[in-house]
Amino acid sequence: MNGKEPKFLSQFHTSSSSMQLQMNSCIVKSALWLVCASLLFSSSQSCYQCFFEARDSVRLCFEHTRSHMVIDTCMRMLNRIFNNNNSVIAAGRVGRGYDKQLNDILHAEIRPLEAEFGLMENVVPAMYEGRLQTAADNFIAAASRLPRASGCVPPCGFQSAGAVYNCDTCRYVSCELPLDCPVRRINVTENNRSRMWCDVQFRLPDNIKIMWRFAEEVETRQMNQFEVVTVGVDKLYYIPSASPQHQGTYMCEIFSDQRSIVRLYFYLTVTSHNTRGYEKLQDIFDLSLLPGGRLLGSTAADDDPPHVFLPPLLLLIACLTSLLLLLFLTLGALYWSLPEKTNLSENDGDDLGSGQLNSYT
Repeated sequence: MNGKEPKFLSQFHTSSSSMQLQMNSCIVKSALWLVCASLLFSSSQSCYQCFFEARDSVRLCFEHTRSHMVIDTCMRMLNRIFNNNNSVIAAGRVGRGYDKQLNDILHAEIRPLEAEFGLMENVVPAMYEGRLQTAADNFIAAASRLPRASGCVPPCGFQSAGAVYNCDTCRYVSCELPLDCPVRRINVTENNRSRMWCDVQFRLPDNIKIMWRFAEEVETRQMNQFEVVTVGVDKLYYIPSASPQHQGTYMCEIFSDQRSIVRLYFYLTVTSHNTRGYEKLQDIFDLSLLPGGRLLGSTAADDDPPHVFLPPLLLLIACLTSLLLLLFLTLGALYWSLPEKTNLSENDGDDLGSGQLNSYT
C-alpha cells in the first residue's frame, strides 16, 4: 500500500458525510417543527390554526432563515397577529356553510408570503411582521363581509340558523339553548273550546314532523309521563269542548330528520261552571272583608277599644235606596188595587137598591 486511500473508501466516506448532513438537517427540522408546534398550540385556538397545520407555519418561517431565534420570533409573531387577535376571531364568526370561504381567504393571504420569503435569503423581522399584519388586516376585512348568523331567539330550541363558526374550537357552535321550553298555562271553562299552537319564533327547517303528547291531570315536563296523541305536520291541537278529562300537560315536539328541535309545553286547566261561579262570589266576598271580619272602610286599629260599628257611606246609600224602592213599589201596588175595591162596593150598592125596589113593587 502506498498510503493513498482506496477510491471506494473515499466514496464511502463522502457518502457517509452526505448522509450525516441529511440526518442532521432532518433532526434540526424535526426539532424546529416540535418547537414551533409547541409555540403555536400553547395558545388558544384561532382561525389561523383551523386552516393551517403546524408544518405549514414551520415552512413559512423556515424557508428564509436557518436561525432558531428568528424561527422562534416568527412563530411568536404568528401567535400575536393571528391566534391572539380578537379582531381575527370576531371576523371568523360567520354563518353556517361559510367556513370554506374563510379557508380560501386566509390561504390567499398566506400562500403568497411563503413564495415571497422563499426567494429571499434573509428577512428583516420588521418586514416580516409588517407583511403578516397586512395579511391579517386583509383577512379581517374580507371575512367581515361574509354573512353572519341570523341570531338566537331565546328561550329554547335547537336553532341551526343561529349557529356561528367559532375559531376557538374550529367548529360551528349552536345557540346552546335547551330543547325544553317553559310551561305555558292555559285556563278554559268547561264546554268551551281550546287551541294550542306548536309554533316558535325562529326559522324551522322545511322537512319537519310534529308529535303531540299528553300527560293527564299533572303539570310536568318528564318525558316518561306523556303518551303520544298524534303524529304529523299539524301545528294546531284543537279541543272543541273542554271537559275535566282534558286537564293536564300537552307537549308538542318538532323533529327534523329524526332529530328533536324543540319541545313546547301547555298546561290546560278546565274549570266547571259551578266552580267558576263560586270563585267569583268568593272573590267578591274576600274583597269586601278585611282581616278580623271588618268591612272595607273600617279604619279601626287592632288595639282600639270596641265601639259601635258604623257602615260606610256607600253601603248606607245602597240600603236607603233599596228601602225607598221597596216603599214605592208597595204604594204603587196599593194604589192600583183601590179602584177595583171601589167598583165592587158601588156594584153591591146598585144591586141592593134594585132589590128594595122590587120588594116594594
